[in-house]
Amino acid sequence: MTGPPHNTGFFLFLLFLFLLFADAEEEVDPRPDPTVYGIGAGIYDVTGPVAGVNMMGYADPAQINAGLHTRLYSRAFVVDDSRRRVVFVSVDCGMMAEAVRHKVLQDLRGLYGDTYGEANVILSGTHTHSGPAGYQQYLLYDITSQGFVKETFDAMVQGIVKSIQRAHDSVQQGRIYINAGQVLNASVNRSPTSYLYNPEDERAQYDHDTDKTMTLLRMEALDGTPIGTLNWFAVHPTSMNKSNVLVSSDNKGFASMRFEAQMNPKGTLPGQGNFVAAFAQSNCGDVSPNTRGPHCLDSGAPCHPETSTCGGRVQMCVASGPGRDMVESTQIIGERQFQAAWELYHNESSTPLSGPVQFIHHFVDMGNVTVTLDSGATVQTCPPALGYSFAAGTTDGPGGFDFTQGMTEGTPFWNMVSGFLHSPEPEQIRCHAPKPILLDTAHMNMPYPWHPRVVDTQVGRIGQLIVAAVPGEFTTMCGRRLRQKMASAAAASGLEGAVPVLAGLSNVYSHYVATWEEYQAQRYEAASTIYGPDTCAAYRQIYGELVTAIMQDDAMPPGPTPPDLLPDQMSLLPDVIFDGAPLGRHFGEVVAQPFPLVYTGETVSVKFVAGHPRNTRGPGGSFLTVERLEGGSAADDDANWVTVATDANWSTRFEWKRTSTLLGHSLATVRWSVPEDGPQGFYRITHSGHQKDLFRGVKPYRGVSKTFEVVLRPSREDVNIGDAWWENLLRRR
Repeated sequence: MTGPPHNTGFFLFLLFLFLLFADAEEEVDPRPDPTVYGIGAGIYDVTGPVAGVNMMGYADPAQINAGLHTRLYSRAFVVDDSRRRVVFVSVDCGMMAEAVRHKVLQDLRGLYGDTYGEANVILSGTHTHSGPAGYQQYLLYDITSQGFVKETFDAMVQGIVKSIQRAHDSVQQGRIYINAGQVLNASVNRSPTSYLYNPEDERAQYDHDTDKTMTLLRMEALDGTPIGTLNWFAVHPTSMNKSNVLVSSDNKGFASMRFEAQMNPKGTLPGQGNFVAAFAQSNCGDVSPNTRGPHCLDSGAPCHPETSTCGGRVQMCVASGPGRDMVESTQIIGERQFQAAWELYHNESSTPLSGPVQFIHHFVDMGNVTVTLDSGATVQTCPPALGYSFAAGTTDGPGGFDFTQGMTEGTPFWNMVSGFLHSPEPEQIRCHAPKPILLDTAHMNMPYPWHPRVVDTQVGRIGQLIVAAVPGEFTTMCGRRLRQKMASAAAASGLEGAVPVLAGLSNVYSHYVATWEEYQAQRYEAASTIYGPDTCAAYRQIYGELVTAIMQDDAMPPGPTPPDLLPDQMSLLPDVIFDGAPLGRHFGEVVAQPFPLVYTGETVSVKFVAGHPRNTRGPGGSFLTVERLEGGSAADDDANWVTVATDANWSTRFEWKRTSTLLGHSLATVRWSVPEDGPQGFYRITHSGHQKDLFRGVKPYRGVSKTFEVVLRPSREDVNIGDAWWENLLRRR
C-alpha cells in the first residue's frame, strides 16, 4: 500500500515559508530610487452661486453674497510609489463636508474603480469665510443659509472631481522636496488669555503663541520641470470680514494665485496653468490674520482681554488687519505667505522625500471615546454640544445678543430658550463642565441630525512626511501635542526624522478642538469644542494609533458608518422666479460706459443690465472679461480681441444688485483696476450671464462696452514738458 511520504508536513511547512517570504519580498519598495514618485497636479473652479446665498464661516444670516472678488478653486495632488497612491486636495471653501466627500468618492469610483477611496483621498478646506454656504449635511451648519443649496454642493463636487482628474491625467515621474521656515508677520493669537491656561513648562518650549512654521513641498519632474507646490501654514482666512458680500478665496487664495502667476507662462489666466500652488490649512483654531489685534470700534481702546467686550458687549470688539481696509489686508497677509513660500521653494537646502506612500482611514464615534491619559487615568469624550460662548463669536467676527467669550455659567433667559429645543440631561451637563450648554445637539435630530457623531480620522504618508487629516479646527497647542504624538509614534516604529503636519478642516467638520486647559477658560474655541474637555486628548490618542498602524503596515477596522443624510436635505431658500429688463432696455446692455481714456493704476467701471447670477449654473465660467485689441480695428468684425483678465483675477470685481424685486430688474457692475505695469493699448469689458424668463426658461446673454484706451500715468517730469503734451492728452481724453 502506497501513500504520501512521511515528510509531507515538512514540505508543506517549507512551502508556507516560501510563500511568506515571497509576499514579504513583494512588499519591498520596487523602485531603484526611493526618491522618485509618480506626481500629478490639477486645478479646477469650485465657485458656486455668487449672489443671493449666505456666506459660510461667520454664520451671519445677513451676510448674503452679491458678486465676486476672486473665484474659488480646488487644487489636487496625486502621488504614488508605483504600488500605492494618495491624493491630497486643498479646496477654497469654509471647510470640507461629509456629503461632498461621499459624492466625490462615488464619482471617482465611477471613473477609476477602486483606485481612489476613503483611505487614500484627503479633502481639506482652506477655511475662507467668503464662500457660498449650504453644502453640509448636518443641520446646524446650514441654518443661516436657509438649508441645503444644491448649486453650492454641485459646484464643489464637480470642481473637486475635475481637479483630481487633471492631476490623475498629468502623473509623471519626479521628485518631491520638503522644507520648512518661519512666517513671523502673518498671524496673531486671537485668544491669548486662553493660551496662557496651558502649562508654563509646555509654553516655554515655544517662542510664539501661534505656530509660525510653514512646511512646504516642491514637486518637479525628473527633467526639472516644475509641477507644483503645496504648503501648510496655520492662519484663518478672515482678512475679509463679515461685512464683505463678494465671494473671495481670501489671503490663502491670493497667495496661491500669486505663486501660480509667477510660475506659469506670463499672461496665463487664473485656474488655467499647469503649475498648481496650494496654500493649505493647518491648526488655525486660535490664529487670526488680523495682526493689529482687537480694539473697541467706538473708542479705539483695547477690548476686555478675557471676554472680548467693549462696555460688556462683544459687538464693538473687532480685530483688524494690517491694511487700510479688508481687501488690502487680504493682499498683505497673502503676500507674506507667498514670499515665505517662494523663499522655501527656491531654497537649495530642501530635502527630497524618500520612502513609501501609505495611508490609513478610520471612522470614530467621537461622542464615545475612552481616553487613557499620560497619568494612566481614563476619561470619556461627550456627545456633541455647544457652549454659550459659541454664540459670542470671535474678534474676527463678533456674535450677537448678550453673549460674551469666557462664559462658564448660563443665564436664566437663554437656559429657557435652549430648553425649548432640548434640555441637557445631568450626565451631559457633567460631561461638558465647565461648559454651560447652549445647544445640546447630540439630542437634536429634527428634521435630521444637527451635528456629526461619527467623524473621519485619516493619515497619509509620503516618505518622511506624515499628514494627519483632522476633522476640525485645532488650536495652536492642541496641534502641537498632536504632532509630537505622531512624531514619537513614528520614531517608535523606526522612522526617525518624521515630519508630521496637520491638514485642518478635512473630510468632515466638527468645529474646534481646544486643549483641556484652554477648555477651562471657555472662550469661543473651547465653547465650540463639541465633544467635551478631553477631545484634544482623544484625537492625540487616535492619531498616535493611526501612525503606529501605518508604520507597521497594519489594517484598521473601518469603524462605525456615518449616516448619509443627502436624501433628507431641505431648503427654504427660494429659487430665482424671473428676471426683467427696464422698459426700452435689453439684457447685457451697457448703461454706464467706461471713460474713453484711462491711466494705468486707475479703475475702470462699467454697468450692465443683468440677470440674476444664480441662473448661471456650474463652475468654470466667467461673468466678465477684460479684452485687449491685438489686431485689426475695434470697429471691424475681424478684430482680434484677447482676454487678459476674467472674474478670477485679483484686479477685477463683479458686483450685482437687484434694483427692483417686484420687476426683477438687476444691475451688474464690472470693475477693473488697471495694473501699473499693464501694457498700453485699446481695451473693452464684457459681461456674460443668464436671464430667467417666466415662460421660456433660462437664456444666455452677453454685453460689450465701448472701446477705451489705456495710457501710462504721467510722471512728475511729464508735467513740465510743455503745453503741446497736455493739449494732445486732452484731445485723446
